[in-house]
Amino acid sequence: MATSLVKLISILFILISIFTRQVLSQSAECEDESNNSCNNKSKALPLKIIAIVSILVTSMIGVSAPLLTRSIPALHPDRSLFVIVKAFAAGIILATGFMHVLPDSFDMLSSSCLAENPWHKFPFTGFVAMLSAIATLMVDSFATSIYRKKCNSGVVNPEVERDQEMAVTVQPPSFGHGHAHGHHLQSKDGTEASQLMRYRVIAMVLELGIIVHSVVIGLSMGASNNTCSIKGLIAALCFHQMFEGMGLGGCILQAEYKWMKKLIMVFFFSVTTPFGIALGIALSNTYKENSPSALITVGLLNASSAGLLIYMALVDLLSADFMGPKLQANIKLQIKSYAAVLLGAGGMSLMAKWA
Repeated sequence: MATSLVKLISILFILISIFTRQVLSQSAECEDESNNSCNNKSKALPLKIIAIVSILVTSMIGVSAPLLTRSIPALHPDRSLFVIVKAFAAGIILATGFMHVLPDSFDMLSSSCLAENPWHKFPFTGFVAMLSAIATLMVDSFATSIYRKKCNSGVVNPEVERDQEMAVTVQPPSFGHGHAHGHHLQSKDGTEASQLMRYRVIAMVLELGIIVHSVVIGLSMGASNNTCSIKGLIAALCFHQMFEGMGLGGCILQAEYKWMKKLIMVFFFSVTTPFGIALGIALSNTYKENSPSALITVGLLNASSAGLLIYMALVDLLSADFMGPKLQANIKLQIKSYAAVLLGAGGMSLMAKWA
């Protein structure tokens, strides 16, 4: 599964590179951004260093919080509070796609720095976002089918059992549920095993989309020397990474991965935005935000990331939970979860004013 996703990303970057070179021959280089009082490279660098550290810390806290609080009864995946927090995080991810990534792509691919033909004559952002959502559906479907076949053939079961044994081992004895919980895990039926496979696919695909988006926004921030925008971005990205990480962390927790896999996924989520900022700093002398190559590449990547995030938020996170038996059987919990979604989406939408 991981190999296939890497191949898919590689093909995407190759196609973007080929397409970009073909179109650039039709357009002239755009003027560099005008100088103003906010553009100061020497003052921007310390802010970027602060951004790397603060975003790294908040990312680690956000994605690790669901994993480290598993032993707290109120935050167990089976409890209502966990569902509400997950709905809040899903609202964050949904608003990220609609209010941040998609508008940025529209702005870039409709920029006056690009040639009139074809960029101003066809809505590439909507087209690429649509294709990305369909591609995400395909990966989601194929991966689930592969996992199901492996489960039916007995290939996946031993790993699941080891994960379950480890989960039982780390349960604190003071709650008095260790034996019953272990018995429940060992007697997991086909329906629960199938749900576990879905959680694993969701966690992997969601992390892929978040990583692509995080590198892009980090690169843009690292290459910018606008101190006015960087100050607002630091607070907005910390808020964004904290709660987006909580959503991903909840998916990782439900996937019941071994601790090594959990650590790897936590690591990659935490370092991608700081890595993007560092890469942007290194390329700040050659990377021009308003050049056609940067606008096309980042714009297309943002569009594909937006399609993936919107699909994951609506289909695999919100729809899966709200149409599931737990929320369908509890109207009060549904209302609380809807309020959490609106709160998360509203808060992230408000951040669009600064980011």
